[in-house]
Amino acid sequence: MDSDSSDYYDYDYEDGDGDVVEVSEADSRSSTASSCKVITKECLQAAQREDLQKVMELLSLKEKHARTLLIHYRWDVDKVSEVLVSKGQDRLYEEACVTVHDNRDNSSLPRSFVTTCEVCMEEVPAYKMTTMDCGHCFCNNCWTEHFLVKINEGQSRRISCMAHKCNVVCDEGKIRTSVSQKDPDLAKKFDRYILESYIEDNKRVKWCPSVPHCGYAIRIDDDEYCEVECACGVQFCFSCSAEAHSPCTCKMLELWTQKNKSGNDWMRVNTKNCPKCHKAVEKNGGCNLVVCICRQGFCWLCGGATGYQHTWTSIDGHTCKVDRMAKIEREKSDSLRYMHHLDRFKVHKDSLKAETSLKEELQSKISTMEDRDKNVVDYSWVKNGADRLVLSRRIIAYSYPFAYYMFGDVFLSEKMTKEDRAIKQSLFEVQLQQVESQIEKLSLFLAKPFDEYPEDQFKDMKTNIMTLTVVMDTACKNLYDFIDNEILRNLGTPINIAPYQSKGVDKAVEID
Repeated sequence: MDSDSSDYYDYDYEDGDGDVVEVSEADSRSSTASSCKVITKECLQAAQREDLQKVMELLSLKEKHARTLLIHYRWDVDKVSEVLVSKGQDRLYEEACVTVHDNRDNSSLPRSFVTTCEVCMEEVPAYKMTTMDCGHCFCNNCWTEHFLVKINEGQSRRISCMAHKCNVVCDEGKIRTSVSQKDPDLAKKFDRYILESYIEDNKRVKWCPSVPHCGYAIRIDDDEYCEVECACGVQFCFSCSAEAHSPCTCKMLELWTQKNKSGNDWMRVNTKNCPKCHKAVEKNGGCNLVVCICRQGFCWLCGGATGYQHTWTSIDGHTCKVDRMAKIEREKSDSLRYMHHLDRFKVHKDSLKAETSLKEELQSKISTMEDRDKNVVDYSWVKNGADRLVLSRRIIAYSYPFAYYMFGDVFLSEKMTKEDRAIKQSLFEVQLQQVESQIEKLSLFLAKPFDEYPEDQFKDMKTNIMTLTVVMDTACKNLYDFIDNEILRNLGTPINIAPYQSKGVDKAVEID
């Protein structure tokens, strides 16, 4: 058994195509920094402050105005900068309903000064009136009632002025002061809404979809079409919050899930509905005249009601609708395609479930071996192999719904003829088969009791697992390169998929 954790393996491996692949232990490791962050309840305010500070410095604004701008632009600092450059500062403020003015209050007026509130039409002392940035002034009671209604309606993130046709957002500090005097609990609710707007309105931040909810949110720095892992261990697609499903797109996954729930493809292939009682009828042989248990005769090809007089080739008084017959054949063909892809999807999903459990068992095995060897021997290659196995298995599983829709009739493109599509499908299946052939080998090796092997056999096992870990990485990269360069690039309408990540799903780290 190895006794030196610094051993460096460098060897060649012949893949399924006969090509020699150079492999080293360093290939299976990655030091890429995470591009996503975990936002806990404790650091939510710090995360929000980070973006507020950027806008405050950019435009020399107070925090309240910066927050109003960012809520309007969904906490997208880059969007604020873009609008500022393209449209100018005045337009930027106008679109976000922000008015920047100072000294808009009644403190300079004598306490004996009385004015009329234009909402309740009562005469009120000036010190009981409040003026917003827009210049509109009403009594404190009217403002308070206005704020209470808006907060209770869930509109507290952007409460506009009460004045007719005035959309300027009210000062959050004045809202807080006014509401807290009337209802302290509602004031706390207002503060919570303002704070959580950073998550609810931010396209780069989403709550982790874990059940039960872990209480964490994830913030990404790059493209929203990515897959991330929360600190609680849940991996999900950032775009749609479903489980990680690349290379299947979010739309494809939605269609696939709906289709799986219906569960009626066998029925559609093998039965027809009676035109009279609408019960499903299965044809068990004979000619195209079918008789339902309600005694209604109908044509098996087109579904039309008929009488009983017939020959093997025709039914008296009935003309079969040829277009309908062609449609039925197409539906049957599509259903058989679907059932094939569904079967392969389920097979790999079952394997994924088993290999996820295997990964946990391997982690326990690693801990035992490290304790036995007093942490002198490096067993990271086992963890790397298990990680690669689970990642690659999930990719294979979701490649089948991707193939079903991409090479079916849903995502047809004028730039890809049926002949081109058939060629692309054939080449894609070759790529997929290469991944499948290697993953079964890796799964087999990782399931073996290699911790009980003698030294020579243990070294051979390590070599095999490390080799296949790198070969699997290369095969998955090639699969994604083919998807990007040979399939998606030829489509007229852009289709976005989460890119392949060699190191696995991006693990979120806590904000510094």
